[in-house]
Amino acid sequence: MRFLIQLFRIFVGALFIFSGLIKANDPIGFSYKLNEYFEIFGTDWMIPFSLSISVIMCAFEVLLGIMLLLGARIKLTLTLLLLMIVFFASLNFYSGYFDKVRECGCFGDAIKMTPWQEFTNNCIMLVMTVLMFFGKDHLRPLFGKKLENIIVFIFLAGSFGFPLYTYNYLPIKDFRPYAIGKNILEGMKLPPNAKCDSVVMTFVYEKAGKQFELTTEQLKTIDSTCKFVDRHDKLIRKGDEPAIHDFSLVSAKDGNDYTEAILNYNDYYFFLVAYDLDKTNKDIFGKINDFAKLCRQDTVPFICLTASSDRIESFKKATGTDMDFYLTDQTTLKTMIRSNPGLMLLKKGTVMDMWHYHSFPSFTDVKEKYFKK
Repeated sequence: MRFLIQLFRIFVGALFIFSGLIKANDPIGFSYKLNEYFEIFGTDWMIPFSLSISVIMCAFEVLLGIMLLLGARIKLTLTLLLLMIVFFASLNFYSGYFDKVRECGCFGDAIKMTPWQEFTNNCIMLVMTVLMFFGKDHLRPLFGKKLENIIVFIFLAGSFGFPLYTYNYLPIKDFRPYAIGKNILEGMKLPPNAKCDSVVMTFVYEKAGKQFELTTEQLKTIDSTCKFVDRHDKLIRKGDEPAIHDFSLVSAKDGNDYTEAILNYNDYYFFLVAYDLDKTNKDIFGKINDFAKLCRQDTVPFICLTASSDRIESFKKATGTDMDFYLTDQTTLKTMIRSNPGLMLLKKGTVMDMWHYHSFPSFTDVKEKYFKK
């Protein structure tokens, strides 16, 4: 029993640390998933606090995992772990049973899991944690109280410091399809042997004021008292999708689609991504405008991608920018880079580099690194 308890301690502690670090690597992405849950449960008033909640939850997960491995305040640690696991299990069961969320977001973009998969994982951890709770006498602290407090404090600071850093300077490890080195055109293609949507033709009939659906095979079971209402295709299983499926570049000037032309451009190309112009940091635009001017002098294309089609002209006046704007889906832009605005450098559709506005580069540095080769 003692061996099993120690094994559970390592497994649950390591899993909590891993889960917390994965989400802390991209706290903005996790906040987007939280917003999805808030909308489902009708708690939209929490959306403005989603980023703060994201950082706190990430730090809390990592800290609980560390405390379990250390054996620190074991009764409190196990109680909090039980509460968290029960909460997430309930959330994933609801999401899966009512088909509210297709991906739970528990491991960010690193490991995609459905709510049912994560619910199974929660149940396994719940059993382990309950057994640890009843066998907590076997979970002795690894260090004395003084050293334990110092270690916990260090990890507490790190647990908050890491997501705050990645929020301000982009994820350390990028698992998204727009990561450095990824080709957008390739990401828009279906994988080999991709499965298509599985659909079945259904017929809607009405009898005695009640409607019901029938498949083609079931039509022989009805009689003349049934009245035909409608026919439609019902999705049975969702097929495969390309990693990038909502990417397009439509000129705000003439309304034409330039996706293929821009992604196939044979040289370097800059994208300034500003998904919402109302929320875009405008203080950086003095530096951005100077950068764009130097790009034009060196004939390097520089365009801005946004979803705010109705606010482009007022934004240009407010920031003094004269770059070309292209319209792209907002969710796509928020996925491309976790910064508003954020800068991306591409070549032949491949992402070469990207920068948060907090670390916006000088044109000279970019030119030395990329253009003089």
